[in-house]
Amino acid sequence: MARDRSPAELVGAAPDAAFEITFDGRPITALPGQSLAAALWAAGILAWRTTRVGGRPRGAFCGIGHCFDCLATVNGEPNRRACLVPARPGDAVTTQEGHGHDDLAVR
Repeated sequence: MARDRSPAELVGAAPDAAFEITFDGRPITALPGQSLAAALWAAGILAWRTTRVGGRPRGAFCGIGHCFDCLATVNGEPNRRACLVPARPGDAVTTQEGHGHDDLAVR
């Protein structure tokens, strides 16, 4: 019965092998074509940013790049929208604190 099959089986998809990314130093499995947000969600990680005021946790909200709640630091680059960035083997995602520019100095 169709209910017993996965979406990949239903469409006859044959995805490439899974690969590893890291989140705050711990390994996470990602699939080809997944966004970073989707890979984090699949690993049970729901928040990867804190707000500037209050340090409240944030993760994906809209999932289409409109709201900026899913900002993360990816490979050392802050303010990347995890819902739009495709996961690539070896990506290092770290929790973004506040606005992501704490290390910038006014010159």
